[in-house]
Amino acid sequence: MKLAQAFDVTAPVERVWATLIDVEAVAPCLPGAEVTASDENGVYHGTFQVKIGAATAAYRGTLSIDAVDEATRTVTLRANGQDKRGQGSARATIVSTLIPGEAGATHVEVETDLTITGRLASFGRPGVMQDVANRLLRDFARCLEQRIGAGASAGADP
Repeated sequence: MKLAQAFDVTAPVERVWATLIDVEAVAPCLPGAEVTASDENGVYHGTFQVKIGAATAAYRGTLSIDAVDEATRTVTLRANGQDKRGQGSARATIVSTLIPGEAGATHVEVETDLTITGRLASFGRPGVMQDVANRLLRDFARCLEQRIGAGASAGADP
């Protein structure tokens, strides 16, 4: 499943970039995510829990930064997780691109290629998954802006 989303942060692109590529600093902004360890290869280990309809999925897995392009302010993350109850897996490639906006704001475009297998895949109709992704990104954007210290609340485009 491919998801294309965007949000705006009322902060300069340089500050948003520095925060966004600091995985341990920004992970708490994603509801249900926790970094539990990292290794010398730049792989972050952690957990992620999300509610989709009546089901709750809890994953244990890894996240790595696959590519960082300072010139275009594009970062590619790769996440892999296994359901804690052994009932499936999730894989995602997330490409975020930062674009300087008006009045010192930053526009962030996020493209996610998501694959879910197992029990959760049967619950996850595309519309439901898109709604959950929009909610998570909206909460992430608000938290990111607060973490940066910009003050106003971030707006998210579904």
